[in-house]
Parts: sequence; C-alpha cells; structure tokens
Amino acid sequence: MFRLSRPQKVCRIGNWKIGGQPGENPPLLISSMFHNGDRILESRKERKFDRVKAKDYVLRQEELSAETGVPAMVAMVANSLDEMKAYIEFFLSVSSQPFGIDIWVEKTRLEVAAYVAELGIQDRVLYNSITPWDKDIAGQAARLRELGIRHVVVQAFNQEDQTPRGRVTGLKRMLAAIGEDGFETILVDTAVMNLPSTSLSCLASRLVKEEFGWPAGVASSNGTYMWKEAREMWGSEGFSAMNAAGQAIAAFLWSDLLFSGPIVNLPKIIPAVATASMMLATFVYGEAGTLPAGEGHPLHRFFGDFVKQLQQS
Repeated sequence: MFRLSRPQKVCRIGNWKIGGQPGENPPLLISSMFHNGDRILESRKERKFDRVKAKDYVLRQEELSAETGVPAMVAMVANSLDEMKAYIEFFLSVSSQPFGIDIWVEKTRLEVAAYVAELGIQDRVLYNSITPWDKDIAGQAARLRELGIRHVVVQAFNQEDQTPRGRVTGLKRMLAAIGEDGFETILVDTAVMNLPSTSLSCLASRLVKEEFGWPAGVASSNGTYMWKEAREMWGSEGFSAMNAAGQAIAAFLWSDLLFSGPIVNLPKIIPAVATASMMLATFVYGEAGTLPAGEGHPLHRFFGDFVKQLQQS
C-alpha cells in the first residue's frame, strides 16, 4: 500500500529532507503568517505588526520542530513587494531558517523573487507558487531560473478533470511548461477544495509520486479551516481536535508537505503530525520490513528502544 515502485526524489531545503518513500521523512509543515485575519497584523499599508508576538511564534515553531524532528517553515503572505520586504527583513532578524513567500499575483511574486536574489538568499526561500492560473508559466519559470531561485511549489489542478488522475494530467502540462531540470526542489501541491476532498488530494499525491517522483502534499488547512461550521458546533476545543485530526490523517496518507495553517496554531499541529509520522513509519515496517534511516525521525527520537527491538527481531 505504501511502498512506491518508482524511485522517489528527496529534496533538501536548509537541513530538511523532503520526500522519499512514505515513512522515510516526516512531512514539511508550511505555516502562514500575515495572512488575512492574522491578529498580529495591524496595518498592511503601514507595514505594522506585533513584532514581539511574531518573533515568539517563529521561535516556538522552530523549538517544536527541533524537538520532534518534524520540519516546519513559515510562509509569509503579502500583497506587494514593499510589504514583503518588511516581512523578510523582520524574519531575517530573528531566524536563520528557510522561509516561504506566499503571493497570489504572478507579477508581485516575481518582483519578490528578484528582491530575494538581490539579498543573495535564494537557497533559503521557497517560492509559493507556480499555478495553473498564471498567465505566463513558462516565462515565469525561466525568470526564476535566471534569478537563481532553487525551491518552488507547483500547484497540480485540472479544471476540466478534478479527479486525482486529472491532477496528474494537469501537473504533466505544468511540468512541460516549467521544465523539471531547472530547480533543485519541486514540491507539488495537489489542491484541497474542502475537508472530505482532502482524501482525493492525498490520492493525487500518491499518483504524482508514482509518476514523477517529486515530493507531493496537500493544503490540509484549506479543508479544516474552511469548515467554519465545526467551530460553531463544537467551539474552539472541538475545532482544534478536528483540525489536528484532519492534518494528521493527511500526513499519514502519502503527503511529503502540508500547508498547515496559521503559525499560531502550529503547537497543536506539530505533535499531531509527529504522531502520524511515527505510526506511518511502523505501518511501513509491518508492510515492507523497513524503518526510517534518519536518526532525527520522530520514531527514533521518542521510541528509540522500540526501534532497536524491531531491528533485532
């Protein structure tokens, strides 16, 4: 069920490994900051935000990531180049980790990529993302290669066929326009539409990994956070339980990356994903007899004695 026939690519961003066979590496969590509704954001126009809380959120995420072995980066959301400059300046002042940019408009995305190149930090930035809705996909990819951008997210979606197989067809068109040889890292986002459809996107991730070998995953938070009735029915505690469960299940099912929602809630998501990663690793052991090689995997960190028992059996 989980052993894939095609050799799987393992990409590196900073010290993190992303991809590989299911169970080999925990998924990369990509949280968001400065998104619409983010309470630390005071004024986009004036570039004002609560810097103390923002720093606390970043450092707490990094602390939990180091503790669990689950890689986690923040993707900062902005509407303009000047706005993103302020966020990047802030992030570089508090962290040495990689980070993502999250910008909807293609023109602004490329402007920010050029700024990243000016700073010489192309190796630390995840470009999010190249989408089927962009006007010049091939030209955008060429410009990114020219700027030395190394790590990109590509959205897999097919308006005419929204099945898991349709996403593979859509990605094939995207990769033909982009070219697979120009980037060190291509992370495939298989486009979640709502909570139950997350399962179809996870199936699409498996198909993508089987056909192309690139790391694939889902915006699991799209499914959980769009289900607004859950908070109305069950309150914040019930929503948190649903959110953690939905994202942990996605982590279990062929996901090398998860867009995991607002950074403020990552302390509730990282333990859930660490749990899913450990259970997936032992599921794969029961199926294929293999265990994660990396000592930083959550299974080694928290159940090292159990791993030794399995290795000796």
